[in-house]
Amino acid sequence: MAIVGANGSGKSTLARHLNALLVPDDGYVRVGGLNTRDPAHRAEIRRTVGMVFQRPEDQIVATVVEHDVAFGLENLGLPPDEIRARVEDALKAVSLWDERERPPHMLSAGQMQRLALAGILAMRPDCIVFDEATAMLDPVGRQATRQMMRDLNDDGLTILTITHRMDEALDADRVVVLDHGRVALDDVPARIFRSAEVLHRLGLERPSLDKLATSLRRAMPGLPEDATTVASLVGAIDAYPHQTALLAQEPPAPPAQTPAIIEAHGLSHIYMRGTPFARQSLDHVDITVGSGGAHGLVGATGSGKSTLMQHLNGLLRPQEGTVHIAGHDLSDAETDLRAIRRMAGLVFQRPEAQIFEQYVGDEIAYGPRLAGLTGEELRSRVRWAMDLLGLDFEGFKDRMTFALSGGEQRKVALASTLALQPRVLLLDEPTAGLDPRSRAELLERLSGLRRTGMTLILASHEMADITALTQHITVMDHGRSQHTGSVAEVFADGDRLRNWGLEQPVITQVAEGLRSRGWSLVAGIVDAEHLSHALARQLTAATPEPRR
Repeated sequence: MAIVGANGSGKSTLARHLNALLVPDDGYVRVGGLNTRDPAHRAEIRRTVGMVFQRPEDQIVATVVEHDVAFGLENLGLPPDEIRARVEDALKAVSLWDERERPPHMLSAGQMQRLALAGILAMRPDCIVFDEATAMLDPVGRQATRQMMRDLNDDGLTILTITHRMDEALDADRVVVLDHGRVALDDVPARIFRSAEVLHRLGLERPSLDKLATSLRRAMPGLPEDATTVASLVGAIDAYPHQTALLAQEPPAPPAQTPAIIEAHGLSHIYMRGTPFARQSLDHVDITVGSGGAHGLVGATGSGKSTLMQHLNGLLRPQEGTVHIAGHDLSDAETDLRAIRRMAGLVFQRPEAQIFEQYVGDEIAYGPRLAGLTGEELRSRVRWAMDLLGLDFEGFKDRMTFALSGGEQRKVALASTLALQPRVLLLDEPTAGLDPRSRAELLERLSGLRRTGMTLILASHEMADITALTQHITVMDHGRSQHTGSVAEVFADGDRLRNWGLEQPVITQVAEGLRSRGWSLVAGIVDAEHLSHALARQLTAATPEPRR
C-alpha cells in the first residue's frame, strides 16, 4: 500500500502509530490483533512492524555500520553466527557490504537511508513501513529499492510506502491519499490517478509518464491512456503513421558562456585524514560555474556532491587544489570566510542540520539580524523570504521548528538562506521530501531567482529538477568530476549515464526509444514541448488515427 499526500497531511504521524511509537488520543490501532495502547504488546508489535524513517539518522545508534545492523538482532538474543549471517545478507542487499567498517556519520545521506533499511531487513519483520525511503537515493538505488519492496512483498511481507513520488505509488496494489489529517481517497492506483483536477487540489500530480502522454496528446489525439511504461508509450506513439525520411532539425543552442564566479581546480579532500577511517571524497575535481547561470551536479550516492558543495562556500577549505569564489582564494588564510558564506549561501542536504532556533520567524531572521537588519527592515526581509517559499508569514512565523514536517523544514532552511540575499545559492537536494505541488512551486521560484541574476548550483538525484532548472551539468563519480556539458549533451548518452549510476529523464528515454525506431529526433531532448513539436512535424497529416 502507498500512502501519499501533501506536506503536513499526517503521513509520518500515521506511520508512527503503526508500530506503537505513537498511541492514539482517540480510536485504536491493532497490529496482528494486538492493541497498541497496551504497553505489554508493544515489543511484539515492533517485532512485527519494522520502520525505515524519513530521517535515517534517527534510527542509527552504533559507531560502526555492521554493528548498527546487528543492534536489533542482539536485543532479540539471537546466536552470534546467525547475527553475522543476517548482517551480511542485509548489507549486501542494500549494497553497503564494502562500507561495513565505516562510521555511520561518515556516510552520505543516501547511504544512511540504505543502512537504516538494512537494520530493518535483518530483523525480518512481517511488515515494513518505508517513510520516504528513496528520497535521498540516486536513480539506480531508487530502482533497486523499489525492486526490493516488490521482492519482499512477493515473499509475503506487507509493505507500506509513504512517498511523494507518484511513479512509486503505481507499484502498489492500493493507494491512500491523506489530506489535512484525514483519508481523502482510498482506491487502486488506476482510479486514484484518473483525475488530474482532484490530484491538483490535494497537492499531488499524475505519474511522470502520464503527464508526458497528456502533453503529447495535443499532437497525437487518441494516444492511449494505459501506457504506463516507457516501452508501452514508445510503442503507442510509433503506431501513428509518420514520415520515415530524415527531417532537418536544429539541435538546441548551447547555453551562452558567462564569466566565472566559481572555479575549482584539482580539488581533493580526504575525510579523517591520517586515521584508519580515512576516506577520499574528492579526487582532483575541476568545475567552473558562470555568473548568473544555473549549474547542476549529478552523481550516484556517495559520489562527492555534498562535499564539493561545502567547498564552494568555504565550509571546507581545500586540502589540495584551489577554489576561487568571485576572485577570492579560499586557500588564502586572509580570506574572510564569513563574507564568502554571505555571498554563497548553502542549503544542506538535511535541512534540520542547520535549523537551531525554536521558532520559524527567529530562524529565518537569524542571518539578516547578524548582518545588521533590525525593526521593520528585518521583518520585511523575513516576510519576503517566506513569501518566496510559499510559507504564510502569519501562519508560520510562530510555529515551532521541531514540529514541522520534513518538507516544511526544507522550506524554512531555504528561506533562512534566501533571507541573506546571496549572490550564489547552493542547493543540496532541495526538493527531497517536498510534495509535488511544493516541488513545482519551488522550482518556479528558483527559476525566478535565476532570472534576477542569482547564480544557482543544484546537486540533485532528481533528473527532472536538473532539466527544469539548470543549463550545464557536471557528473560526479567516485569523487571525480567525470564530465561537464550542456543538459542536452549529458543526457543524450544513456549508456554512459547508467555506468555512473544515473538515468535519463523520462522524456529523454521516450525520445531515445523513438529514435531507435527510426524517428528523426535530435539527441538529448529533455523538454516535453520540444518533443511534442518534433513528433507533430513527422506525423502523416492524411491519417490522424494511429495504426491498430
